[in-house]
Amino acid sequence: MKFYRSHVMVCCGTGCTSAASVRILARFEELIAERGLGDEAKAYKTGCFGLCAEGPIVLVYPEAAMYVRLTPEDVETIVDEHLIKGRIVERLLIHGQTVENVTKALENVPFFQKQQRVALRNCGLINPEDIDEYIAFDGYKALEKVLLTMRPEEVIDTVKRSGIRGRGGAGFSTGTKWEFAAKPVDDQKYVCCNADEGDPGAFMDRSILEGDPHSVIEAMAIAGYAIGATEGYIYIRAEYPIAVKRLDIAIRQAREYGILGKDVFGSGFDFHLEYRLGAGAFVCGEETALLTSIEGHRGEPRTRPPYPAVKGLWQKPTVLNNVETLANIPIIINNGPEWYSSIGTEKSKGTKVFAIGGKIRNVGLVEVPMGATLREVIYDTGGGIPGDKAFKAAQIGGPSGGCIPASEMDTPIDYESLAQLGAMVGSGGLIIMDEDTCMVDIAKFFLEFTCDESCGKCPPCRIGNKRMLEILTAITEGKGTVEDLDNIESLAKSIKASSLCALGQTAPNPVLSTIRYFRDEYLAHVIDKRCPSGVCKELTDFVVMADKCKSCGLCVKACPANCITGEKKVPYVIDVGKCIKCGACMAKCPFKAIVRQ
Repeated sequence: MKFYRSHVMVCCGTGCTSAASVRILARFEELIAERGLGDEAKAYKTGCFGLCAEGPIVLVYPEAAMYVRLTPEDVETIVDEHLIKGRIVERLLIHGQTVENVTKALENVPFFQKQQRVALRNCGLINPEDIDEYIAFDGYKALEKVLLTMRPEEVIDTVKRSGIRGRGGAGFSTGTKWEFAAKPVDDQKYVCCNADEGDPGAFMDRSILEGDPHSVIEAMAIAGYAIGATEGYIYIRAEYPIAVKRLDIAIRQAREYGILGKDVFGSGFDFHLEYRLGAGAFVCGEETALLTSIEGHRGEPRTRPPYPAVKGLWQKPTVLNNVETLANIPIIINNGPEWYSSIGTEKSKGTKVFAIGGKIRNVGLVEVPMGATLREVIYDTGGGIPGDKAFKAAQIGGPSGGCIPASEMDTPIDYESLAQLGAMVGSGGLIIMDEDTCMVDIAKFFLEFTCDESCGKCPPCRIGNKRMLEILTAITEGKGTVEDLDNIESLAKSIKASSLCALGQTAPNPVLSTIRYFRDEYLAHVIDKRCPSGVCKELTDFVVMADKCKSCGLCVKACPANCITGEKKVPYVIDVGKCIKCGACMAKCPFKAIVRQ
């Protein structure tokens, strides 16, 4: 094995790849060769560091200098100054790092200070397309330990004692699920991985597969041994081309090394693994619909019971976990259940990965201990709200989750606490909203999504959610009544109680939670016929404040409808009848003379 003085880690996850990080990697390789540094430095492809808002990102070891927002032109500066002369390029460093405080860890960067990377432990540190790098970071050590020193029931007991619960949404005990699947005696059992991840704004599972695919493969083999399964399937959506490519490479490498296939580690245990591409149907994130899709049928949910642990894929006992859940398994085996259970809260153990987006400075991927508060995630890790605007709410758990208001910012993020607020951890999508957000419009947005994604199999979801959307649409158009609020709450509760699967059962959550915490906004829409945030166009007018208007004419130039008139030294006027309510005039006015009414 060759050792290098400098290791240049270039993020090649989806976010940075879209910002030309592949060109940056190629430029590093080119300049390292040109400068004759081939024996001293090497550039590597890695997965996501998490701080997507600052991409493209490069991390140079051993100093752990993190360079952000790079262009191909910056590469020459880093090579000549840092790699050759040993001078850290301070102007390209991430906020929080300076020449003086760069260390061998990112402990001075606010974004990382309160994180604890467990599921994401290897993302950004290894080349996901090189199995040897995964092995160098204790990869497949847990599988070896399990196959050569532990009985299947000991493996299940270890997972149960760790306290890990499913990270896909429901939060069911992972060890208990494995125990259920281990009990039936059958000629064939299966282990499946849910890598479908259809929540808007969610990219936790995608990033793990892009940055550390072998951790999921190892975990599935461990699960197979624990329940007596010899075959596994990873169900991944086709819209994740980088993740699919790296997963394909990882599976082939594991087969070549004898880690997948027959007689793994000479233990007598066989395990075969394949992946299946999903077509992007949100409903296929539901476990029974996913299994139906793997079988080659239209992805529709089945009635439960029986549950997949008893009759799953092809009616055989099946364990189905999502990517993040599985990524935790090898480190639980290596470090012990007591280590893992020491993280988090009494009933919610370990860490949780969140994809934070919306009105937040540090858009990206974070992993924090269960029990961290929303305030810590938003302000300490997320960097706060752009423009110093006030935080209003967070939609957590995707379309299936609920809105958490600013008054509940100090509530611990765990399964029980969020359930009391009418929300859920879900898979980990976290959309931040500021003072300019209309909560009625937000509820309508998520309901539109679930209506589009409904498979249509059961009437409560197919018809009920559509009816709920019609009422919300009427409210945002100024046609709603106070009675509509009572009707929509009653309808939402009926849909939750009678829908076949979790998509329908949780679809009303954004509506119910916004009515619960932002009822005054709903009343403003139905009684005053006014949108307090100025988002709903039919309920919003733009008006020029005469005492502030300087007649500069910038609003006239910005208006696409030619509805603003005026003369020099005379306040301008907006023709409300012609106004298309785009807000371009208000955004352009430097004197804040145009307001919403």
